[in-house]
Amino acid sequence: MDSKHSEHDSDTHPDTTSKAAQTAPPHEHTTPPTPSSSTADPIIDVTDPHAGHNMQSMGKMTAIDHSAHDGQGTQDEHAGHGSPDDMLRRFIVSLVVTIPIVLFSPIGHNLGFRFDPPFGLSMEWFGLILATLVVGWGGWPFISSAWRALRRGELNMMTLIALGILVSYLYSVAATLLWGGDVFFEAAAMLTTFSLAGHWMEMRSRFATGRAVEALLKLAPATARVLRPSPSATAHGELHEVELPLEQVIVGDEVVVKPGDRVPVDGIVLSGSSYVDESMISGEPVPVAKTQGAKVIGGTVNQTGAFNFRTTAIGADTALARIVQMVKNAQASKAPAQQLADRAGKYLVYIALVAGLVTFIAWLLFGGQGAVFALTFAVSAIVIACPDALALATPTAITVGVGKAAKNGVLFKNATALEATAGVNTVVFDKTGTLTEGKPSVVDLVPVSGVTPEDLLHFAASADRSSQHPLAEAIVREAQTRKISVSAPDTFDSVPGHGVIATIHGSTVLIGNKKLMEREQVSVGVLESDMARLTSEGKTGMYVAVDNKAIGIVTVADKIRESAKRAIKELQAQGVQSVMLTGDNRRTAEAVAKQLGISSVIAEVLPEDKANQIKRLQGEGRHVAMVGDGVNDAPALAQAQVGIAIGAGTDVAVETAGVVLVKNNPADVAWAIKLARAVETKIKQNLFWAAIYNLLAIPIAAGVLYPNLGIQLRPEWAALLMSASTIIVTVNALLLNRFAGKGQTMNA
Repeated sequence: MDSKHSEHDSDTHPDTTSKAAQTAPPHEHTTPPTPSSSTADPIIDVTDPHAGHNMQSMGKMTAIDHSAHDGQGTQDEHAGHGSPDDMLRRFIVSLVVTIPIVLFSPIGHNLGFRFDPPFGLSMEWFGLILATLVVGWGGWPFISSAWRALRRGELNMMTLIALGILVSYLYSVAATLLWGGDVFFEAAAMLTTFSLAGHWMEMRSRFATGRAVEALLKLAPATARVLRPSPSATAHGELHEVELPLEQVIVGDEVVVKPGDRVPVDGIVLSGSSYVDESMISGEPVPVAKTQGAKVIGGTVNQTGAFNFRTTAIGADTALARIVQMVKNAQASKAPAQQLADRAGKYLVYIALVAGLVTFIAWLLFGGQGAVFALTFAVSAIVIACPDALALATPTAITVGVGKAAKNGVLFKNATALEATAGVNTVVFDKTGTLTEGKPSVVDLVPVSGVTPEDLLHFAASADRSSQHPLAEAIVREAQTRKISVSAPDTFDSVPGHGVIATIHGSTVLIGNKKLMEREQVSVGVLESDMARLTSEGKTGMYVAVDNKAIGIVTVADKIRESAKRAIKELQAQGVQSVMLTGDNRRTAEAVAKQLGISSVIAEVLPEDKANQIKRLQGEGRHVAMVGDGVNDAPALAQAQVGIAIGAGTDVAVETAGVVLVKNNPADVAWAIKLARAVETKIKQNLFWAAIYNLLAIPIAAGVLYPNLGIQLRPEWAALLMSASTIIVTVNALLLNRFAGKGQTMNA
């Protein structure tokens, strides 16, 4: 049974180091392991004694300074503005306070709200009191961020938002206290509130605090059982077992591993034997045989046996620690998303400032109506350039898109992941657990003439009933699924490297590879050609014989997910190339790829090389999405422009990825790309309309129509039109709700 069942057919699969090609455990009648209590205590870090502190400090990232989008901002600059929860509080309080400001303003009057402010206050003083709270507290993150940007000599979206807030607010304060006249505190309050809403959504998506790395580190146990000299050791060097914290283990120590333990560090087996679940490293579900001289990897899970090993690597040198470091490096190497809105905002700052200055000077010199009249036009021009709509163009479309995706079982963890998904032109799939179900199953029953498939499965499952081997369990499970009786064997014997021999109701039953049949002098006859064909398809085949007569073949393989073929077909329809990346042997990988219609296969790849393969594809100019489910996929998920985790995968894969497929459906990858492209289109439309709207409105607000037509865009109308532009982009974003479900088309 070779790669999955080595004692049954060790001839049928080539030897590789990254999978269980020849190392699957033989059938043994053993007691299921009981996990050791020591496996429940995760350590904080295997690479850094200060990791607990470091991870806590990572969680304090509080960025809202969008200068980071230009590659200039740093997380340190954000330290004064709290977490996403703090930003949410600012938004909620500002929204509650802004509503009455708008209701008692000319905008509210135009909407039919004809009441006077409470406590006998005038509209100006009522607006001043409430707007001061909104601007001073709610708008402080934008104002302080804009100030830091100016100190660096930069202009960005923060500068424009702060400019709009302060100009409208300070002008209104001056008008209230000094010369009277029109005020528009509502403009300052609305701009602050709308901007808080958009930036809270963005800040929340950027508040990832290294949970992927933390999940990786929890895979290692906190302690190790080490043989050390006894305090009363004799001259013969008597050793006894002590349980030590992992940081006290040194290279060269002899470590004891019992059934159910996690291997604490890397090493080489000295004595004993067992089977170790290395799926967190290799991605393959079948435990790997470990005997003297075999390598073991920290974080992997021991199964039924016990063994001692000599430590060869600790701390940062272990395979697990290297995976942690690769995830860190890949995540740190990614620059923040370059938002189109930030670039547009940079130029609108110049446009708004120049427009306001030119308007003021022109009306002051040629208007003949005084400085206050000129200042009113100038402020109107600056306010109409305020990017309420521009600031919301991206987050509103993303919010609707993310909500739509969530309803269909696709979770985009942040805006960057959604935007990056739209540009994907190559999708790299891990094989095991992603395109396949990740566990062995019976796929073929080939009986000889005169034997029914049910009889064949009955004898095979009965012989394997006493075995703890994963593939033996798959055969028994298949019989139970088909409601075929499984008899307890009268005798059971495992023949290492060959298979098993059992007695069922007085009949001798063999299940294993050709070596077992030859040893027991059983002729396989015409079944040999069937075995060659089946194994060439990447399946593990086992001969079954009863009383020295071959009765058929049972094959076991990792079944392809039913939705995998549809996923590849839909990606091809979108012009997206599919690539299979796996640690499994090439023959098996190509057999699976052929069934799926994938032409590009990268096989026999070690875990640490998966991220390098992603880099190679990126070096060819491809925008890559990596789809995986295992710990060994984490570095590749982090390296790709978009990491997509199958929802049933490990916590590490889910934490590392930017997109999670909740329904474990690979076909959702194509749908996610389609939705992301629709969101990208809406973002571009919103940015276009927001910018064009402001650019066309600025000359009118500046008074170009006043000399000839007497048309003046008064401050309250400037604020109303500013709100109208926000409504336009919001409604356009809401049209994404018309994006149809899977298998349908977009109606908007």
